[in-house]
Amino acid sequence: MTGADAPDYTAFAAHYDEWFGPAATTDDTVEALAGLLKTAGPGPALELGIGTGRIALPLAARGVEIHGIDASPAMVGQLRAKPGGQDIPVTLGNFSTAGPDAPDGTDTHYALVYVVNGTFAELPTQEAQVDCFANAARRLRAGGLFVLDAHLPEALTSSASSGGRVVPAEGGQLVLRYRETDRAAQHYRSHYVVFANRSTGGVDMHRTTVSFRYAAPGELDLMARMAGLRLRERWGNWKGAPFTSSSTGHISVYERPAREGNADE
Repeated sequence: MTGADAPDYTAFAAHYDEWFGPAATTDDTVEALAGLLKTAGPGPALELGIGTGRIALPLAARGVEIHGIDASPAMVGQLRAKPGGQDIPVTLGNFSTAGPDAPDGTDTHYALVYVVNGTFAELPTQEAQVDCFANAARRLRAGGLFVLDAHLPEALTSSASSGGRVVPAEGGQLVLRYRETDRAAQHYRSHYVVFANRSTGGVDMHRTTVSFRYAAPGELDLMARMAGLRLRERWGNWKGAPFTSSSTGHISVYERPAREGNADE
């Protein structure tokens, strides 16, 4: 989670993984990030918006040293309650500017910094998103990678995307989502209604709204260049499918050049 503008997930933290984290997506994301770490070289990884540890814990189980940043104590509490969750250092704060420091007070230099599940778009302004790129870049060592996923604006603003739909969820829960888009502000809001089975029988209904600021790939690439990063590759999904005109989202992999200087070199 991002910071003060993020929704209050206190009531949802205990069920976040089953309602909003399908296992198939988790597995694909972990596999892709583990592969990128092999190409980035040795070093720790930093997750922006680490939340419940849905991605961080499987990576840690593979032997990756993981650190995290998150603004929600309730979400981090869920991470701490899981096996291995106490071993992951987490900084509480807004991930666009906050982050862990090395013992000598300098920035820790990571091989990989990543933000997944559309969490980057929860940063509410272009300024905050630019700050996030800068924050990630200064924590990367030379040759390190910054990875994020995002929707494409064309897909978000289509009539099919704006309507209501059922979102896959774990545990037989029913999650309905309705999306509102403000094209002038590059904002959209996703309203989620969750029907959850009670252990004693019956159904509970929960509702939450999450706001996002979307940005086209070209705008993200410009933010990266301003931070001294360059685009290394872009996929259509976490399985590494080609990014094409029919893609509805993308995984963008940015690199801090091994030789300092112009990010285009």
